[in-house]
Amino acid sequence: MPGPLEGILVVALEQAVAAPMASCRLADAGARVIKLERPEGDFARAYDAAANGQSAYFAWLNRGKESLAVNIKDAADQALLHRILAQADVFIQNLAVGAAARSGLGSEALRERHPRLVTCDISGYGEDNAYARMKAYDLLVQAESGLVSVSGAPGEYGRVGVSLCDIATGVSAALAITEALFERERTGVGRGVKLSLFSVMSEWMAVPLLHYGSAGVGPARVGLAHPSIAPYGGFVTADGATVVISAQSDREWRDLAGRAMQRPDLAADDRYATNSRRVERRDEVDGVVQAFFARHTRVEVEAKLRAARIAFGAVNDLAGLAAHPALRQWTAGSPTGDVALPAHPDASREQPEPLDIPALDAHGADIRAEFAA
Repeated sequence: MPGPLEGILVVALEQAVAAPMASCRLADAGARVIKLERPEGDFARAYDAAANGQSAYFAWLNRGKESLAVNIKDAADQALLHRILAQADVFIQNLAVGAAARSGLGSEALRERHPRLVTCDISGYGEDNAYARMKAYDLLVQAESGLVSVSGAPGEYGRVGVSLCDIATGVSAALAITEALFERERTGVGRGVKLSLFSVMSEWMAVPLLHYGSAGVGPARVGLAHPSIAPYGGFVTADGATVVISAQSDREWRDLAGRAMQRPDLAADDRYATNSRRVERRDEVDGVVQAFFARHTRVEVEAKLRAARIAFGAVNDLAGLAAHPALRQWTAGSPTGDVALPAHPDASREQPEPLDIPALDAHGADIRAEFAA
């Protein structure tokens, strides 16, 4: 079956993670994506060798694309790019602010020249503030956006373990581009989309920011717990497993205490009857829950929680994720062999065929011939 974006041509002057995430989503939806790489390649190709000898990030985010190596400062390559863009539907770039424009690939100028073109500029902090020229790697934005201040356990700060800011921005960009393409169906005219890693994470930080605006202080870092719900967090079983539970309503608390823990006295205790009271007595509540967990193995605890219909999940390591029954995977071909990747999150979507991770300039000769003057 053709994808929903079949027939859409995307030109992506991209590097690292955020823009490749956006164009990957479009490629998964059936768009043709021509990835423009500097002659030495996207520097993400050299991040590691974890994906059958290739970079894990590059393999994940660039499957299903065509690679064209170009020098955007070279006059002949610039002319080639404009011939491609004359037929393109989308142009994405995440170079340093102003770099694309200095090479004749500024979004406003491109849309004047090609009115149906949808353009997407991805930056670190936006284009018109004091931070516009600042480098914005994922960890830096995690820090600047306040994300690390509300994440993890008390004590030393730590980064979120994946490139959350980059990934969130790429997914947000793909959605905004798709909206712009839908709008173009009505108006016949493309428009510009502009996102920054900081703006995306600022929006994701809405809840702690609203708490700060209301009380002058944000949520504390509470590890696996929740700052405003109890009991909510990780508890250790008799055999050393950490199982996370969430009792998000007073009814669920009564089920946890009365049915799972066999403590009807706790379920009827007015001191714990409401979430706000349980939060006030979090240490007491967590203590009795931990005591229950400590008397049972993981298998026993999970059986009791399941019978009481209490939400729970185990803290898995990567071996647990790799063997998880809910994990779906696609297989991408590559010059070094097949690479198993997590599948697109839409379970109704089948793996595109072919699905390959391109070598640098793998499609260069064909693309140059296709768009020759």
